Amino acid sequence: KLGRKLMVLSVEDVMAALDAIRAGAIADRVESRRLDFKRQGRSREDTVRDLAAAAACFANADGGTLVVGVRDRVPGVAAIEGTDLDPVQVARRVYELTQPPLTVDTEFTTYAGKRLLLVAVPRSVEIHQVEGRATHRVGTSCEPMTATQIANAVGERRGEDWSAADTDVPLGAVSAIAMEVARRLLLRQSLDPQRRGYANETDTDLLRVMGVVSSRGTLLRAGYLLLCATEGTHDQVLVYQFRRTPAGEPTDVHRLPGPLLLAVTRVLELVDARVDKTPVNLPNGQQISFSDLPEPAVREAVINAVIHRDHRLPDPVRVEHAPSRLVVTSPGPLVAGVTVDNILSTSSRPRNTRLTRAVRILGLAEEAGVGVDRMYREMVRVGHQPPQFAEEADRVRVTLLGGAPNQHLTRYVATLPAAEADDADPMLILYQLLTKRTVTASSATRLLQKGVAEVEDVLRRLASETVAMIEPTRESFRRRHPNYRLQEHVVSALGPAVSYRRRTTDEYDRKIIELVREVGQINARMVKIALDLDTAPASRALGDLVSRGVLVKTSEAQRGPAVTYGPGEKFPQKRTRSARRG
Repeated sequence: KLGRKLMVLSVEDVMAALDAIRAGAIADRVESRRLDFKRQGRSREDTVRDLAAAAACFANADGGTLVVGVRDRVPGVAAIEGTDLDPVQVARRVYELTQPPLTVDTEFTTYAGKRLLLVAVPRSVEIHQVEGRATHRVGTSCEPMTATQIANAVGERRGEDWSAADTDVPLGAVSAIAMEVARRLLLRQSLDPQRRGYANETDTDLLRVMGVVSSRGTLLRAGYLLLCATEGTHDQVLVYQFRRTPAGEPTDVHRLPGPLLLAVTRVLELVDARVDKTPVNLPNGQQISFSDLPEPAVREAVINAVIHRDHRLPDPVRVEHAPSRLVVTSPGPLVAGVTVDNILSTSSRPRNTRLTRAVRILGLAEEAGVGVDRMYREMVRVGHQPPQFAEEADRVRVTLLGGAPNQHLTRYVATLPAAEADDADPMLILYQLLTKRTVTASSATRLLQKGVAEVEDVLRRLASETVAMIEPTRESFRRRHPNYRLQEHVVSALGPAVSYRRRTTDEYDRKIIELVREVGQINARMVKIALDLDTAPASRALGDLVSRGVLVKTSEAQRGPAVTYGPGEKFPQKRTRSARRG
């Protein structure tokens, strides 16, 4: 068993990775941002130095777990070699070899008959070096950290908010146009009378409401960035490029200086003007226009980029737009604790807290932890792929791939309870079941970025009578984690949106039995027409019913189209009304 107290990752994650290797995967293919496999070399000291460097790399990022005793390029159980390193000695040497000293937890575990060493590395508030070199985990690699990255990481981990620093700029420096835009945004907050009331405040009072005024009565960096004009190439805060095709040359380029508020609203206007819209008639008779790139998803992608970027870096946020594709690139890594593998499910402290608060007061961004969720929800509920996030050492990129909405899907989503239609989890499950016949809690953990238990709770909720979207299959409903499929009425409602036709054995049986009751006897051709099957599946369905005694052959012919079938000994009798009451 794996030691639970030491795991930075969950026990299930480590066990799943080891099981995958044992089943034939290569270790370096199942490694992640927080999991690394190491082999014990010939020299114990060289091995421990390698572990110290890998541990520092994890600590400088988001922490992780080292599993020692596994070869990284050998598939199957042969990769599980084991190790005889002393856990106490490894922890001591890691402490001695790192500057400042790094404390890790170590212990042995047994897997496939081999002893493995687990090294749990927590995320540190310091930046650790080994032999004068600092690295951090980017994807599955350890990349060198620049002096700027080290300084920024230290400040962020100590809770420093760059956007909350004083600029000594007087409040009168704010742009009158930017303040007018801020008031218009507040007046749109129809569901929040208090925010609407802020629009009537004086400039000074409104700036204080936004939280961008220092104790000395001057602008904080958040206020200066958001509301003050800048000039010059190096003061560009946003660059927008439009291409007629994703790989074509830009046909329209806008290099926008501050104020950031004006630049953001201008980019959103440019995107909206070039996005096609499709009218869709909902089941209640209402007609709604859906954009090829959903406006809420576009807004969240752009706003998240400008408020969570590292403003200490000089590069602007870049927005590359094609008719059904939007790519937003922001300088700096993801906020500490957030990765591309947990960005949907994790909550974190914003990098620029004061700036984020001001933007949320204006209604441009969702509350904490909701923006990315909304981005996922708005994309998949109209049949588009979920947002694609990619992180490099000094930038983060999100890609939205749109197109005409899937009208059958949008109509079905409109019939769901509001709580489910507005939740990313049900939308992601529904999206996956458009192309896959079944889903399990285990198979959906990566999609929902949650643990198996949490995903199972989501699946059970969607299978409840209240929602009635999915159901466990007959073969697996007694399992702890069943296979779930779309219910038949959902498949019918989605129509062509489902890339397969979900026909179950139960459904075949029911339709064939109803047909026999109606006409007395049937043949393979009638089954093919009634169930829309090819010859082989129709023959298998009839053969299965014959083998179970539900049907019997009623013709002398044994093969071919002349073979007919009628009720057998186990043919279900139609219940009477009194029997149904009983």
